[in-house]
Amino acid sequence: MAENRRMPVGHIALARLRNQWIAASKAKTPKDVVSWMGALQAQDFPMAKWAIGLRLPDATRRVVESAIDSGEIIRTHLLRPTWHFVAADDLRWILALTAPQIAASVRTRHRQLGLSTEILNASTALIERALQREPALTRDEVISELSGAGIATDGSRAYHHLLNAELGGVICSGPTRNGKLTYALLEARVPGGAPVPREVALVHLARRYYTSHGPATLQDFVWWSGLSVGDARRGLEGAKPHLVSEEIDAQIYWFAESPHTDQADTHAVHLAPAYDEFLIGYRDRSAALPLDHFEKAVYENGVFRPAIVASGQVVGLWKRATKGHQTVVETTLFAPQSDSMSALISEATERYRRYLESEIETGDGS
Repeated sequence: MAENRRMPVGHIALARLRNQWIAASKAKTPKDVVSWMGALQAQDFPMAKWAIGLRLPDATRRVVESAIDSGEIIRTHLLRPTWHFVAADDLRWILALTAPQIAASVRTRHRQLGLSTEILNASTALIERALQREPALTRDEVISELSGAGIATDGSRAYHHLLNAELGGVICSGPTRNGKLTYALLEARVPGGAPVPREVALVHLARRYYTSHGPATLQDFVWWSGLSVGDARRGLEGAKPHLVSEEIDAQIYWFAESPHTDQADTHAVHLAPAYDEFLIGYRDRSAALPLDHFEKAVYENGVFRPAIVASGQVVGLWKRATKGHQTVVETTLFAPQSDSMSALISEATERYRRYLESEIETGDGS
């Protein structure tokens, strides 16, 4: 039975840092990270790779890229209509659970673009045949195949042809070729297994979310999963025997175990990538991002900027830039910081340098 515990409101963000394996990771491999998280939003590919690296002690970019190229981690559309990283072992059951909701959300756009079911089925079949001839194709190569067959790809039609093929379980990400991302047949990358019953999958997904993202509310899970409120509630109900809860400010928060904080949590600084789950994984981000600074970190069009996180709070922004042959990390802080905070930011930058395996300069971008 779910147990109710007491937790100060100020500990929500710190608990999330630990449960997301940012402050206290148990991961040994990139796949461990992605499997633990359930899925990581990944439309910004370089930043999404760093989201894995941030949660993996001593990670390097090459280690993360190797796991992606080998197919241990797949990048595809699931949960919400955007890219996510997902462990290969989890792809099929999460896709089966969430693809219908994504498909329903884009039907109006398909009608506006004149993309009938017949046209989409034809484009998916053509893409499948092309990938049977050539195991991996870039986006441009797939579009060339479609255009050559007289299928319109202008506007955003190419995106929807590819999305439809992903949601149908036909294609997913392939290995990088000459620095370019590719598509491959899902069956070749992730051979099919026994299907997971829908009600079981709902509970699996809820338990995975609250374990890795908690403390979180039902509304947070609805946002993250893309599921209907009813489906999300059924998943939560099934997962409750493995969770505990706390009422804070008239909201019920669920998590897998009573989180504790220590000095490392309190003082650590992290360079969170754009669209990181630490912020984007919740409908309500106020526990970590003060309202006064929200519009600086999240633009009106839904762009999440890379954030400097200290003591569980977003205290500024950072970006990677290039000056000549030198990689530079520029920081912009919301308020003046102490010398000790500057030192901690330098430590976080050094960790990012080790991940990139390159030299980095730091600079004040304010």
